[in-house]
Amino acid sequence: MLRLLVTGFAAALWLSAGSATAAKAPPKTVELYAMDCGRLTAENADAFADDGAYKGQRAAMVVPCYLIRHPKGDLIWDTGVPQAIADLPNHTAPGGVFVTHKLTDQLKQLGLAPADIDYFSISHSHFDHIGNAGLFAGATWIVDADERAYAFRPAARANAKDFAAYAALETSKTVLIQGDAPYDVFGDGSVTIIQTPGHTPGHTVLLVKLAKAGPVLLTGDMWHIAASRPNRRVPRFNVDRVQTLASMDKVEKIAADTKARVILEHVPEDFDSLPKFPEALR
Repeated sequence: MLRLLVTGFAAALWLSAGSATAAKAPPKTVELYAMDCGRLTAENADAFADDGAYKGQRAAMVVPCYLIRHPKGDLIWDTGVPQAIADLPNHTAPGGVFVTHKLTDQLKQLGLAPADIDYFSISHSHFDHIGNAGLFAGATWIVDADERAYAFRPAARANAKDFAAYAALETSKTVLIQGDAPYDVFGDGSVTIIQTPGHTPGHTVLLVKLAKAGPVLLTGDMWHIAASRPNRRVPRFNVDRVQTLASMDKVEKIAADTKARVILEHVPEDFDSLPKFPEALR
């Protein structure tokens, strides 16, 4: 996401979330939980398409977090904007970022705390996906090698407030995804991280195969606005246009081959189509 909406609020991430005391037993099959980790509004969405299609248009977006529960452990995918925004007046930060549901509070509904999470990954390291990442520094961080380098580049470190949200990951136990091969999180093909660079150097998407609902693709920032997908629109702030278009083709092929349900993470209608938390898609 563009850095046009919020900077900071990361320091409050270090508030203790407490210990979970009544966590659900590990599921027998894979479960997908969609958590509301913020809402944001771009009053002028021009930056989200380099063909000028959204100039002067308003775009309302959801900022989700996902919990994937597997018999072998729990994975957090994307963490939203800093949950400390929920404690601000009107639950709102400058730039139209709105948070009413803290990630830690939502996990607590399932009897979980950040310390209970086994694996952590992000589609990419923009502030609205990594805003609560420091909470999961005790988990194993699975990350594309190029994205990790991008997250810790000098320019990222220079933005001290945003960097504080995830600085603790630098010393986390880390699995680096090298090359182009997908990464099988649990070793059984049910949860796979797939490289889709272009938005950022190491952007990834997540393919989750559910027993009843079938395959689901969580597509990060491949497309921010629903109309961007059929029109193959590339945001002005993507790092590589050619890579972005190639990644779009890759995701579309995976979706066609697996018959996956494609979730555009920032599109409210896609988020609302999933079971309302704390219900799960199975």
